Amino acid sequence: MRGHETVRPRPFVPSLPPPQAPDDALAKVLGEARRFLAENPQFNSPRALVDLWNLFSQRNQSLELDDFGYDSVAARQWETLLEFLYKVWWRVTLGGVENIPVTGRALLVCNHSGVLPFDGGMVKHGILKEHPAKRRARMLILDMFTTLPFLQPWLRQLGEVRACPENGERLLMRDELVGVFPEGVKGVGKYFQDRYRLARFGRGGFVRLALKTQSPIIPVAIVGAEEIYPTIAKADVIGRPLGFPYFPITPFFPALGLLGVIPLPSKWWIDIGPPIFPTYPPEGAERPMIVNEVTDLVRTTIQRMIDSRLARRGGVWSGE
Repeated sequence: MRGHETVRPRPFVPSLPPPQAPDDALAKVLGEARRFLAENPQFNSPRALVDLWNLFSQRNQSLELDDFGYDSVAARQWETLLEFLYKVWWRVTLGGVENIPVTGRALLVCNHSGVLPFDGGMVKHGILKEHPAKRRARMLILDMFTTLPFLQPWLRQLGEVRACPENGERLLMRDELVGVFPEGVKGVGKYFQDRYRLARFGRGGFVRLALKTQSPIIPVAIVGAEEIYPTIAKADVIGRPLGFPYFPITPFFPALGLLGVIPLPSKWWIDIGPPIFPTYPPEGAERPMIVNEVTDLVRTTIQRMIDSRLARRGGVWSGE
């Protein structure tokens, strides 16, 4: 990467094709949901409500946890729900999974969106199901998500870890697959009009992490998650007293109450790009010019991947 001329991200205004008629898209999703429930009777019975309650009440756990609280027994219980979201609700198409190494450490760098961390869950589930080695990624998550009572058990049991340099370094030095979202709160809190335009990548913390651990950086572009909660306004006066940096206002929430919390069934694509191997030694993590250069390269790469997918996708809801 020495001698590389930094390419600055070009301004991008997405030009989205007209979506498929909502009635047609909803009918397609409901049809796929019926087929899924027919193939998974355990998900379509009164017992399913009990199972969901046990999950959220943190029952059915094992006593063998790793040092971050990951519970392999509890995590397996979430797989049916994640499979429903992955295959039926968002009909995720995952490409480039062969770019993830079969063994060894790697740092997945993803764009962030969607108010709640569904994007991380879909990246993780897709890799687990479609990678030949069935690798399980560990996502570094924002503090705000670890404080939400309805998300905390899910994230902890799935093995997600609070985002900080120390935790990331420990995981990578154990040769694990680690996912980061450098846009942070700015990514999940974008207005709908700013969708698919990458926010600033913080201060390059993920680059310092990759250099210190000599980990390859794998760019990941997620398209489709920007539409599940179209944020049109923010009520900070409500969010801050609750400990949140913002309170999203969408066309459906809070107007429709809990019904408005259901994410919209857009069609998703997750594209995994070829790994970027920083050629700098670990000491490069202490040099701001190197960190900025690699940060710009990764950010530009992901933006181009997003642009390419947007140019090729069809309807927002159907993908056709």
